[in-house]
Amino acid sequence: MATIRTTITLDRAMAEQARDLRINISSAAREGVAASIKEALAEADREAYRRNPEQPDDFWDHAQAWSDA
Repeated sequence: MATIRTTITLDRAMAEQARDLRINISSAAREGVAASIKEALAEADREAYRRNPEQPDDFWDHAQAWSDA
């Protein structure tokens, strides 16, 4: 996987506490960004469904009837 270098800003106390607890800040940031992306994609999917909810579709009834023949 290709990576890029980026800069984040942390509260000094938070950064010091993370270092004291031996938390890998880069790894924690990646995990946080990945979780945020997953959450944003799920919300976008829910919003798309709200805008275009599933509707009954006669095609599928016809297709099912045809496959049962």
